[in-house]
Amino acid sequence: MGFTDLRDFLKKIESAGMLKRISAEVNPELEMAEIADRAIKQGGPALLFEKPKGSIFPVLMNLFGTMERTCMALGVNSIDEIATRIRAILDEKPPETIIEKIKMLPKLKEFSDYLPKTVKGGQCQEVVMDPLSLHRLPILKTWPKDGGRFITLPLVTTKSPLTGIRNTGMYRMQIFDEVTTGMHWHWHKGGAKHYYDAEKQGKRLEVAVAIGSDPATIYAATAPLPEDFDEFIFAGFLRRKPVELTKCLTVDLEVPANAEFIIEGYVNPGERRKEGPFGDHTGYYSLADDYPVFHVTAITHRKNPIYPATIVGKPPMEDCYLGKATERIFLPVLKKVFPEIIDINLPIEGIFHNFAFISIEKRYPGHSQKIMNSIWGTGQLMFTKNIVVFDSNVNVHDIGEVLWRWGNNVDPARDITIVKGPLDVLEHASDIPGFGGKMGIDATRKRKEDGFKREWPEDIKMDPEISDLVTRRWKDYGL
Repeated sequence: MGFTDLRDFLKKIESAGMLKRISAEVNPELEMAEIADRAIKQGGPALLFEKPKGSIFPVLMNLFGTMERTCMALGVNSIDEIATRIRAILDEKPPETIIEKIKMLPKLKEFSDYLPKTVKGGQCQEVVMDPLSLHRLPILKTWPKDGGRFITLPLVTTKSPLTGIRNTGMYRMQIFDEVTTGMHWHWHKGGAKHYYDAEKQGKRLEVAVAIGSDPATIYAATAPLPEDFDEFIFAGFLRRKPVELTKCLTVDLEVPANAEFIIEGYVNPGERRKEGPFGDHTGYYSLADDYPVFHVTAITHRKNPIYPATIVGKPPMEDCYLGKATERIFLPVLKKVFPEIIDINLPIEGIFHNFAFISIEKRYPGHSQKIMNSIWGTGQLMFTKNIVVFDSNVNVHDIGEVLWRWGNNVDPARDITIVKGPLDVLEHASDIPGFGGKMGIDATRKRKEDGFKREWPEDIKMDPEISDLVTRRWKDYGL
């Protein structure tokens, strides 16, 4: 079973020696980020800063900072356990497209058992802040040239003004003053779609922000789900128990009852303000730009709340482990639609949209190109800038083998495909924001049916009998 709330998880990791309490006073402006960055790079523990300068609320960082801790957060020994559950569900029904498969999930019994439950009140409303002031929270400035302090681990909930369907995503929020922030909605995100639909109607959009729910619910807000798939249902599936929601005080939205903080408010149609720069997960500063403005109408919190935060920057960072979890969890969906796919690696160094290494069971000429184009047409994988396709026997998680096969199997004049299409908004190398070139590389063995006119060489392998002999006698060699 998943964890009841954030504190339940903290007890677990502290008992396992994975939480470090820091009793010295630490400044949320830059100092905490530097400490957390070093801890993450060293594979260190989660950090609880008990005395943040300027605030009475302790700060939690590096919650998901190792693969082991990320697995613990999701209640499994291996992320593949979640993938196995999803694979079993997908095998039950016959829809053909990836969108149909994902959309059907909430309708299946395995998911309907985890529909959110509404409760009155909730721990998140134990204290109503009066007067309102975001400055009372220990909100971090993480890099020297950031435009200000940013809430970096928010669960931002909105409802579509057209359908009423809920979306919860994780979008950074720059603090402008005591009661306003930026709302960093990228064009392609669900929250942005709700905002633009409301803007077309000339209506304000209500927003509720939860900070510090249980770890499965935090992760669910980062998952690449379709716009009409409720993240709280997915969180319930991960937790193996429904998420309890409670009504907000000033807006018509529901939020996790177990959250540490809730910030309620709205965004006005047409209102924009310069947000950024921000030291981003690309390892570069994303540029300042105009984004919607969030107006706060209420702040509530638990008694003695904990403020969780994360930082992004040059990998590896905490978000890398969340991204690798997503890679493994959603691989069964990808394989169900494209059964020729054996495995995929979105390497941490590629920050999940710069590289995809894919192994396939190659069957016909152009098969590699078919997979490239399919990936570029699938959900958030459309942002992938470089796709390299390998044969089924290649371990795409072994970067040494990837580079070896890539170097040996590719003729650049023949095996490279260049296309144009949408890119991640944080992509800074393209001439046009959010649009530019992508490259696909066919690193598979070439055959006569591919038009290859020579004989492809054979891999070097030792005689199996000699290999077995050496294995049996290994100790005899004194090695």
